[in-house]
Amino acid sequence: MNKRLLKRHKRQVARAKDRVRLSEPDVRTPEERKAAQEASRSPSGRSNDAHATYNTPAVRSHAGPTSGSKAKADG
Repeated sequence: MNKRLLKRHKRQVARAKDRVRLSEPDVRTPEERKAAQEASRSPSGRSNDAHATYNTPAVRSHAGPTSGSKAKADG
């Protein structure tokens, strides 16, 4: 590695180290953590109906041509 690339690499590493933030430890008690977890859950049980919150597009049938394609084939 030549000197120019080595200097550039050192600068990039130094800047990356400056940007790193360490997360703070969770100092809540187990009861507080459990209460926060329960509060963050949605009122409707997720495990009962997982697909209720998602919008799914209608499924098209691939059975055959539609009436519009028959008209094109005839003409």
